[in-house]
Amino acid sequence: MHCPYCMHNETKVVDKRDSEGITRRRRECLECKRRFNTIESVEKVDLKVVKKDGRRENFDYEKMRKGIVRACEKRPVSSEQVESIIRSVEEKIRKKGLKEVKSTSIGELVSKELKKIDNVAYIRFASVYKEFRDVDDFKKEIKELGSKSK
Repeated sequence: MHCPYCMHNETKVVDKRDSEGITRRRRECLECKRRFNTIESVEKVDLKVVKKDGRRENFDYEKMRKGIVRACEKRPVSSEQVESIIRSVEEKIRKKGLKEVKSTSIGELVSKELKKIDNVAYIRFASVYKEFRDVDDFKKEIKELGSKSK
């Protein structure tokens, strides 16, 4: 690391703090003794989502958040729980190390997380994700949900 003041290439780390994927380091130049801060974060690889019709688009966290929030409207699901779902889904996708992920895979991951928290929110999300056509689709999903919880 070069000192921004004297351009000397030797510094020492005086303090280090980690928070939310960002590392902040307080450094001191071994030549001029001045201190400065550096910020380090992991560069996330662009992730593409492969839609059902074959189109590819950038992964959009906000789009996923809106879908989850809409499913959880007027339900006892906190914003912390919504954020937890988003983090969990993103973590599972990133761990696979893929550059592309199918939209159906994302839908499955979100569905599983919602099912753990609130069955009504899960049914709402599933009705869009699984493209329910009529009341019978709702009945079938609710019946499966009921049989699994017994």
